[in-house]
Amino acid sequence: MKMRTCAVAGMFYPRDPSHLEQLLNKFFSGSGAAVDAKGIVAPHAGYIYSGEVAALAYTAIPADFSGTFVVIGPSHRGYMTAVSSVPWETPLGVLDTDAEFVAALDIERDEFSHADEHSLEVQMPFIKFRFPRARIAPVMMGEQDERSAMILAKKVLAAVKATGRDVRVVASSDFSHYVSETRAKENDLYAIEPLERLDTGEFYRRIGQRNVSACGYGPIAAMVAACRTLGATKGRLIRYTTSGEVTGDHLEVVGYAAIAVI
Repeated sequence: MKMRTCAVAGMFYPRDPSHLEQLLNKFFSGSGAAVDAKGIVAPHAGYIYSGEVAALAYTAIPADFSGTFVVIGPSHRGYMTAVSSVPWETPLGVLDTDAEFVAALDIERDEFSHADEHSLEVQMPFIKFRFPRARIAPVMMGEQDERSAMILAKKVLAAVKATGRDVRVVASSDFSHYVSETRAKENDLYAIEPLERLDTGEFYRRIGQRNVSACGYGPIAAMVAACRTLGATKGRLIRYTTSGEVTGDHLEVVGYAAIAVI
């Protein structure tokens, strides 16, 4: 069977299953967010930097969820929007794709463009660990303008209607890149604030106004728009932090946020 094999295991997260499981147990050991989110924003940096924040995002979804995760991540290599329909390998076992849902998305399938992209892969061990019965629909997003985000949201909603699936939508994104911690916090929190009202238009305006270097703003907007139609009424910032808390370098940081859309 063809499979999307691990490309960044041993770099972004441990390749050894026991080491990875131990780390994820640690990340999920806290109480987390006692909500039932329809969608989340989770970072995709190395686990030592952003793993705890990502786990907090996933705790906003009950651990017994066994439906389909629509995982939307940005293309860091300039590929166009594409889905993957093959199973995904993780050190903890294989994650099955929801083939019927992927087919219903009406998005071009391109396994080659997914092969080395970390924005989706980094999410998969969290899903496999916490939601062992869930399936995935991996979507790599190319163009991230507002129109493209709304089109993608409509395709997700059409697939939900066609298949009747119970879905949760994951937007994979880091926030500001390689700016001072002061600037990162100010700009990122400014951009995140409209998401509490599910206001994607204002989110785009603020991203542009402050030139916020969030790599997955399109996936975030698509997730919020889809969840809004699925009945979500608000967003909640669970935690914001930066790489500076780990590295001690506060002059050039990357921002990370866990956000639940409820």
